[in-house]
Amino acid sequence: MSVMELLQKAKAATGAVAALTAPQRDALLRAMAARLVADGATILAANEADIENARGRIAEVMIDRLRLTEGRIADMAEGMLAVAALPGPLGVVEQEYTHQNGLYIRKVRVPVGVVAMVYESRPNVTADAAALCLKSGNVCVLRGGSDALRTNIAIAESMQAAIAAAGGPENAINLVRSPGRESVQQLMEARGFVDLLIPRGGAGLIRAVVDGAKGVPVIETGTGICHVYVDAEADLDMAVSILYNAKTSRPSVCNSAEVCLVHKDVAGRFLPMAAAVLEGKVELRLDEAAAGIIAGTPAGPEDFDTEFLDYVLAVGVVGSLEEAIGHINAHSTHHSDAIVTADAAAAAAFLQQVDSAAVYHNASTRFTDGGEFGLGCEIGISTQKIGARGPMGLYELTSYKYVVEGTGQVR
Repeated sequence: MSVMELLQKAKAATGAVAALTAPQRDALLRAMAARLVADGATILAANEADIENARGRIAEVMIDRLRLTEGRIADMAEGMLAVAALPGPLGVVEQEYTHQNGLYIRKVRVPVGVVAMVYESRPNVTADAAALCLKSGNVCVLRGGSDALRTNIAIAESMQAAIAAAGGPENAINLVRSPGRESVQQLMEARGFVDLLIPRGGAGLIRAVVDGAKGVPVIETGTGICHVYVDAEADLDMAVSILYNAKTSRPSVCNSAEVCLVHKDVAGRFLPMAAAVLEGKVELRLDEAAAGIIAGTPAGPEDFDTEFLDYVLAVGVVGSLEEAIGHINAHSTHHSDAIVTADAAAAAAFLQQVDSAAVYHNASTRFTDGGEFGLGCEIGISTQKIGARGPMGLYELTSYKYVVEGTGQVR
């Protein structure tokens, strides 16, 4: 099926999907979750074929993004159940008032329509996006990366089968099976068929979609050059624990730390502690001041502007809180940034002045995630300022309209 034929079917399904009642949506989500688990062996076999095909062509750390396990499939299903348990946004009245002329005016949440998504590697996105779109009354059109094509097909077919068995709308979930770049181009130019396009992946993919979309609204999800700043008043043991988690727990994801900044007053104590726990696991790229304290690779200017998505960490020493804030605002991608400090005033200044979608005090950046924020799962993490910002869940996948009731008023 061509991309345009798929889009036509998706557009035609918007009315039926929007008309589902809240209990019907939730029942479909529960059926999809159960079917994913039941089809686990088929999905894992497809995933193993994708991994074998990708091995040697992509880095091992990126293989981890591609890999599914029984546990990860169970997590996908749990995410769907969590979405089903959330209150739905549709029909929520955000404002209501009676005009002086007697008109009763309400601002009501409604679906966007057809939500298309272009993404790379991580096949769990297929399930997350489908669940969020269905719950928010949208039809989804999903175009995953070629590395995960077999896996995405298996996941999509499982969810589609669950919907069909439950009598749900055909074409509520749609998967583009064409791995070529031309399919992405067609989505970017599908004005009138795609109501919202969301790219999720590396900086190159996101920039290509943002720059190439023609008449199709795009929400820019962000690359993650995330920082951990260790302040002069930090609990250093806490700082080591936070940095270790932020960098090593899953370095291939966008909320992992790529830069550590340390106040000069504690650098001599903190950096040897951090190096000891990171040794043999993380390559440290050090500015001149840090290189005078611990061993590592000299950092180039580009190292503080790179999303490594790997076991690599840029490390710098700063002279003040103000310098740290200035560095972060200049070099981060405005995704997630953290300060470790016992100084309440320093924390307050950091949280107010760092211009990122998520800012943390004494916690790891790895919490920037729809599931961790109570959204069930996420369709992406936006680094824009207008509209959606941060993890995008159900609310961010809706729009609104004004419903106006009168008694014969004319103007």
